Formats: sequence, C-alpha cells, structure tokens
Amino acid sequence: ELLCCLLFDFRSFPFFICRRWIELTPEEQRAYVMRLLDALEVTDRDKRLKVARAILYLAQGVFDECDTDVDVLHWSRHNVFLLYDMGIFTALLELLSMEIDNSQACSSAVRKPAISLADSTELRVLLSIMYLMVETIRVQTEDDRPEWRTAREAFKNELGSPLYNGEPFALLLFTMVTKFCSMNAPHFPMKKVLLLLWKTILFTLGGFEELQELKVRGRERLNLPPLPEDSIKVVRAMRAASPPASAMELIEQQQQQKRGRRSRRPLVKQDSLDTYNERDPFKNDDARDEEEDPEDADSGIEGEVDPLDRDVIIQPPPPPPPLRPPTERINFPKGLPWAPKVREKDIEHFLETSRNKFIGFTLGNDTETLVGLPRPIHESVKTLKQVRRAHVRQTHLFTLTAKQIVKHQLPAEAHGASSYCNPVLCQIALLKLLLAAAPTSKAKTDSINILADVLPEEMPITVLQSMKLGIDVNRHKEIIVKAISALLLLLLKHFKLNHIYQFEIVSQHLVFANCIPLILKFFNQNIMSYISAKNSICVLDFPHCVVHEMPELTAESLEAGDSNQFCWRNLFSCINLLRILNKLTKWKHSRTMMLVVFKSAPILKRALKVKQAMMQLYVLKLLKIQTKYLGRQWRKSNMKTMSAIYQKVRHRLNDDWAYGNDIDARPWDFQAEECALRESIEKFNSRRYDKNQNGEFTPVDNCLQSVLGQRVELPEDFHYSYEMWLEREVFSQPIQWEGLLQKP
Repeated sequence: ELLCCLLFDFRSFPFFICRRWIELTPEEQRAYVMRLLDALEVTDRDKRLKVARAILYLAQGVFDECDTDVDVLHWSRHNVFLLYDMGIFTALLELLSMEIDNSQACSSAVRKPAISLADSTELRVLLSIMYLMVETIRVQTEDDRPEWRTAREAFKNELGSPLYNGEPFALLLFTMVTKFCSMNAPHFPMKKVLLLLWKTILFTLGGFEELQELKVRGRERLNLPPLPEDSIKVVRAMRAASPPASAMELIEQQQQQKRGRRSRRPLVKQDSLDTYNERDPFKNDDARDEEEDPEDADSGIEGEVDPLDRDVIIQPPPPPPPLRPPTERINFPKGLPWAPKVREKDIEHFLETSRNKFIGFTLGNDTETLVGLPRPIHESVKTLKQVRRAHVRQTHLFTLTAKQIVKHQLPAEAHGASSYCNPVLCQIALLKLLLAAAPTSKAKTDSINILADVLPEEMPITVLQSMKLGIDVNRHKEIIVKAISALLLLLLKHFKLNHIYQFEIVSQHLVFANCIPLILKFFNQNIMSYISAKNSICVLDFPHCVVHEMPELTAESLEAGDSNQFCWRNLFSCINLLRILNKLTKWKHSRTMMLVVFKSAPILKRALKVKQAMMQLYVLKLLKIQTKYLGRQWRKSNMKTMSAIYQKVRHRLNDDWAYGNDIDARPWDFQAEECALRESIEKFNSRRYDKNQNGEFTPVDNCLQSVLGQRVELPEDFHYSYEMWLEREVFSQPIQWEGLLQKP
C-alpha cells in the first residue's frame, strides 16, 4: 500500500510529464527535481508530504518502470546522485529540523496512550530518503562516474563538518535519540534514526578497513615499524573449533565406554574433527543447550581415553571424503596466528629478571638497553616512547604547543569535541534502547516503547496478520540491536585511535551505565536459537516485492521462513557486542572482576557452541582475561577451552593468564583504579576542550608593546569620568620608587 501511495504521489503533480522517467533526458530530469525542490517549501503539511513521497519514489529507483532487480538498483543509484547534486539533502535536513522542533507533535504523542505508524509518517519518509542517499553514496562501485566520486567526497566532508547549527549531522541524530529516550518525543521512529546514525558514522569516520589504513599512516608518521599482521586478514583465515562438551555429552561418552571395547568408536584427533565437521556449522543440540555448572561438571578432559585401555592400539578411521574439490580446499596457516605483544610493565619485569640472572645486578628503570632481546620487545619500546610523549602533554602543558597537539587531527576528533559537553546522555540512551530490544528483556510499564514505528493503527484480526506482525516486531528489534552494537563499536575504535583518553571517556561512561551486565544478559539465552532465527519474509524484501509477482502468503510459508541456516544480522550483532565487552574490560582488572562476579564463564562457554571463528575468538579472549580469577578447579575442568585459548588468542611476554600467580590477579582497591582513571580523564578534558581554563595555567605576557597594544573593554561612560579616575587612582596615590631597588 505504501509503495502504491509513493507512485500515486509521484504522478499526481500538475507538472508531471506523461513520459516514463527512464526515457527523459538529463536536463528534463533535473528540471523535474528542481520543481520538486520548490514544492518542498510550501506551508501546507499534506502537500509537503506528497512531494517528499515523490522524492522517495525517485530514490527507490522508479520501480514501476523497471523489470528486474538490477534495473531498480541502477536507477536508484542514478537518481540519488541526481538528488544530491540538486540540493535535496539540505532541504530535507531543514524539514527534519522542523519536525524535531515540532512541540505540538511531541506533546500530542506524549498524551496518546498508544503510538502507531500514523504518528511518524512525515519523519519516516524524510529519514528513508536520507538513509538511501547516505548509504547509496557511501558505497563505491567500479563503474562510478568521475563526478560521482567527487560528489562522494564532498558529501562526506559535508556530513562530518559542523555545518548544521554548528555541529555535525550525526550529533543531530544523537539529539533525536536522547529526546526519544527521555520520553519527550515517543513518536520518533528509532529504527530508522539508528540506522541513519550508524551509516553516517560509518561514512564520515570510516569502517574497519579505513581504521587499518589510519593505523598504518599513524605508525609511519611516528616512525614506527609496520604492523606485524592485519587483524582482519588473520581472523578471516581462522577456522572454528568444536565447542566444549556439555554434561550430557560426557555422560553419553561414559556410557559408551562401559558397553565394551568392541563397541567403542575409534578416536581421531580434534583437528580432523574440526576440518570435516563444518558441513552444518550451526547444528543445534536441542537437549544440550543448558550449560553445566563449572564447579561440579566437566570432571574429565574431553576426548581422553580410559587409562585402563591405553595399551589398546586405536586404529584411525579411513579419511572421510572431502567436502569440496581439492583445488578449492582452504590451506590454514600452521602455528599460532598472532604475533606476540609486550607492555611496559612486562619489559621492566623481564629486564630486571634477566639482568639479575645473567649479569648479577639491575639498572633500575632502564628500558633503553635492548641488547640480546627479541624483536617484539624492540617494537614495543618504540611504541612506549610515543605513549610517554602523550603523558608529557598531559603533565607538562607548556612543553608542546597547541599546533603540535592537534596537528594530525583524525575525523573522530570533531565528534569527540562536540560530544564532550554531554556524552553521558547519548550512551545511556543507546543502552536503554539496547535493553528494550534484547530478546531476554521483559516488557515493563516504565520502559521505552521501541515499537512505535512498527505497530499499525488497527491491530491484526486474523492468524496470518498476527504472525506477520510478530515477524516484523522481532525483525525490528534485531535491526535495532545490530545498529546500536555496530555504532558503539565504531565509536570506541575511532576514539581509541584518535586519543586513548577519548576512548576511556566513552568506555567509563558505558561501564557506569551497566553496559557489562547488559551484554551478559543479552548472551544469557539460547544463543543458537537466536543466531538461527528466521524473522524475515523473503518475498516482501525490496526490490523483489515490487518487481516480481507477489505469491499468496500462508501461515505455513511464514513458519518455514527462508532457507538460510543462520541469520547474518544476529551473528553480526553478537560479534559486535563481544568486541565491545572486550574493549571495556581489557587491562582493567576491576572490570574483569565484574565478569567474574556476574558469573560470565558459563554464559560465554555456551556461546562457544556457535561454530564461527571470529565469534569464538572474542569469547575466548573474554575467558582468558578471567581464568586467573576462576580457580584451579575451573581450569582443570575446562582443559579443552584452555587449549583453544592457547591456540587462537594472542600471547604476551610473561603472560600468566593460565596460573594466576601474577600480582595483578591479587585483590586490591578496585575503586581506586577507576578514580585514578577518572582524574586523568578530567585533566585531559580540561586541557583539550574546556575553553574556560584555570587562570593558574595562563601564561604571563611580559612584553611591554604587546601589553600596551591589547584592546581593553571600557564602559561607555568612562570618558566622562576619565579625569576623576586619573586623580583618584594615579595622581593621589604615593609611589615609593625606592621600593624597586630593594631586594625581595
């Protein structure tokens, strides 16, 4: 129905040309868009909505005149660049600002007991056009015209610069998020706002590949050696491991062993199992989803032969047939996948131990003498010198000029400076939305309503309509989780690359807003069912639904869903949330203890059942940082998990993660650690962003000509009483010139 309305609004204007859009010349198309742009400035709200729908029809590729999906995408791309060239985005931004500031619509939505799609029609149309423009222009293709590439760079700079009321476009969208979560505008369509916000940040700051390029350029600028590996390529080359055995599997193994030696199946190496068990990577163990308690289960090492039968020669089975032709077989790299890294504390401890052992004396805190040490230590010492320079900027404010500090400013600096004033509200609002969209959350009366832009005015009355609405609601929540997780991860990575204290600001606010237990609560579910969920209707996907004939929907077809074994959207969200949790807890022992207190180990072990290499990697990282706190019995009962950590996670010099003998594993005042970090963050903020700095750090101007040349603000009536001021303040005051000759 909505698509028919778009087509009707496009053809209902008096200046509509009775020819097909794809048959018009470029000049005629530009003239038509110019008339649409003029019609957007009318005062009648209904007429503006019709014009906006006509523009949306153009941005969607004039699907009524196309025969295939490829034609729709081609004309959509062509029309989007035409709309941007004609200035449509700026006009839409003005209309969006008007809708945001529309107090009448906000107050009406607050008073309504139930909000539906009809309350956000104008906003949804505007946000849909802007999302199509941002996403279409952001994606590069090989056949892009030179003028399109120029337009892409111009649009990127326009979105990232403070052109919209003195702030970037992304902060305007953040304002919509905070306004929605504060219950001042419950009719805002949050799914579309979050998607547009995510794509805007992705476009202006860059994705993971752009982050890698920024890292490489930053190391070249600081005369550091290149990175030993590309983390993206390393993770892509990794393969998933078999999940740890559950209690039910161990019981079955013991029962099979008791049946006799002849009935026992011969054992093979774990590597062989991992290689040939990837036909169904997301096979669900229905009765084995509930994980065992780590203290009383997993009493033995998985896959170990009975000690009484070790003298029996186990014949390996014949090799199974390959799943793919030999030419297409993937050759996985041998050895550990990651190059080791070193910290400053590790270097000092290593040098002190080595010098005591071989030389008989130490050199204090000397980390410059590196004779005989391996190459990773050399590279880490060079990196630590750059860290010390940042520390000099923090403690000695006048040793470096402001030009040196902001000389190499990254795109994230503009967002960091703009969000400095009120970053807490934005992050709390995102976490509120994430909590409301989580599948484990329960509906509460005081929680925010994220379904305002998916529920119709009239509730369904048939079973088929109810099933379709249920799928839409679940898909709606999954998209919100995907957008928020990707947005938070991008911001954390870019802020960390720009300046470590910007990253610490955001991460500490997230921790104080209970982000760690929220993510653990998200994973405290049947994660296999969540990843294999089928909350989509393929025949209703755009542009398939407007090009092909619509088949009749039945309850059976909706229950069957699509043919995919898993949902990429949910897998993407899970990996992002695990990466966020890793970034919040890395090298923060107080936050690592939060993982232990909230009993995250069985929750994370359950997530290892998903046989996807990247997801397993970040689960193993989270398990590694807390193994020293879990005790010897847990490590003894989970030897397969410990082995997977050793094989897949990066190692560090003197890394004592498996034994718990490190000083950092001992308890101390964790609150002092967060307070010290908070103090350093506040100093960084006052030095870098606070315009009203303390006068104690203001340099004194000792140049007479400079002081006399300064312009002094005087009251308007000062020249009337100038002679009286001279008599009172200058001539009548005795001056003791001999005081200048006395020593202080």
